[in-house]
Amino acid sequence: MKLLNRSAFVVLPKQPFVDWTNGLDLDEPEFQQHLTLEEQRQEGTVYLVDEVESEEDFKKHLTENWQQIFENELSAWDEMADCWPSTLSLEIFHKWFDLYPQVMALDLSRQPLMTADLNEI
Repeated sequence: MKLLNRSAFVVLPKQPFVDWTNGLDLDEPEFQQHLTLEEQRQEGTVYLVDEVESEEDFKKHLTENWQQIFENELSAWDEMADCWPSTLSLEIFHKWFDLYPQVMALDLSRQPLMTADLNEI
């Protein structure tokens, strides 16, 4: 087991996000899914941030990264941003997602940690 020099946010959807995803008019019928809140909350997304020492550090990371997190969550359902809300704000982010700060990140894998820049894929 390895301790990573990272902290994290776990992001889980709330009902307004579920309502938005279920209201999307997707071109491909196989992508048309109507999931419940419970179904969508079965899997969250973990976002690693620099190691934190205080609640203020978490607030700083959220202030710096909320829009990128929000856009990533939206793009998982609508890559082209055709149906995104017209305004993205921290207030709407908090209405659409629960955020759970995690102080420590541990790596249980024996495989080397690999990274890929999603902006380059």
